[in-house]
Amino acid sequence: MRLDAYGRQQPATNRFPSAAGGTGFAPLAAQVHALGLKFGLHLMRGIPRLAVERDLPIEGTSWTARDAADTTDTCAWNPDNYGLDFTHPAAQAYMDGQIALFASWGLDFIKVDDMLAPYHDDAIEALAIAIARSGREIVVSLSPGTHLSTQHVPHLGEHAQMWRISDDLWDRWEDIHAQFARLARWAPFQRPGAWADADMIPLGRIGLRAERGEPRDSRLTLDEQRTLLTLWSMARSPLMLGGDLPTSRKDTLALIANPAIPEVIQGSTDGREVIREPLDGGELIGWSARAADSGRRYAALFWTGESDHAARVPLASLTGLPHRPHAVTSLWPDATVSVDGTDLVATVAAHGVVWVALDEVAA
Repeated sequence: MRLDAYGRQQPATNRFPSAAGGTGFAPLAAQVHALGLKFGLHLMRGIPRLAVERDLPIEGTSWTARDAADTTDTCAWNPDNYGLDFTHPAAQAYMDGQIALFASWGLDFIKVDDMLAPYHDDAIEALAIAIARSGREIVVSLSPGTHLSTQHVPHLGEHAQMWRISDDLWDRWEDIHAQFARLARWAPFQRPGAWADADMIPLGRIGLRAERGEPRDSRLTLDEQRTLLTLWSMARSPLMLGGDLPTSRKDTLALIANPAIPEVIQGSTDGREVIREPLDGGELIGWSARAADSGRRYAALFWTGESDHAARVPLASLTGLPHRPHAVTSLWPDATVSVDGTDLVATVAAHGVVWVALDEVAA
């Protein structure tokens, strides 16, 4: 990490040569924007310890970093920063200056860590104030979400656009399985501009500079990958790929390119869990959603067991509508699924999913 004269964080030029001469991330952001993409940063809550140790001034004020810092407040898993003491105006002034610098570089997205566990309402509000004062529209993602309560939804929706609902998610089935209950709890609150986030999706080639484990292809089976993508879509969680696209396997890339994913995640509403049935060997979990601009319904049947499961579920249980004829379209091309009278009949793979669109037809 490198600091400027006011204790604000700057890119290290040995890793980002384009930042030489005090330009920060502006040249890199310009290149990203030229590709039609958005530019984002990851930031830890608070003020760098180094700024406090050097007692650096806060730009445009008579205060210093020591006035802004709460030296009794540190992150339990990353000690680089102190918290900010928002009972002193120096704290907001420091935050304003840091965000103003990022905005001058062309920042579009910022993920701020150590904000939700415990819940730092003062830091969340100060971040929103700083962004508003910067004059630039910046999407805010807050993390991590261990034990995050839905009671915070009004406050989160007022001050951020995304918030994590779990700890870090990795390429393990148990991590995916644990998200079913979390997303069932959070899905009813999803709305434009205020999204519960089930975390980055660990698909493709991951671990290029691995925090955990060696560089590898995702350890999730293809069926588990379909489950992840379907669940995130039905719950309308933000989708951010954690893998390296150029070196990822073609079969994984084909899953990610499924046109049903943007259709459902962008064009559906009322996604929710409607079935959770413990059976011998696993759970049958059903999700339902409806298209925002048509009568189309979407349904997903997940099976958590270790071997394939033959499922038969009344369509009315998935659509919420009276028994009516429906045409069924599988949203994963190789699925075995059909309609038998008023029931959806499908073979669901181990840790897998059957995902369909349902369109009502004339009797």
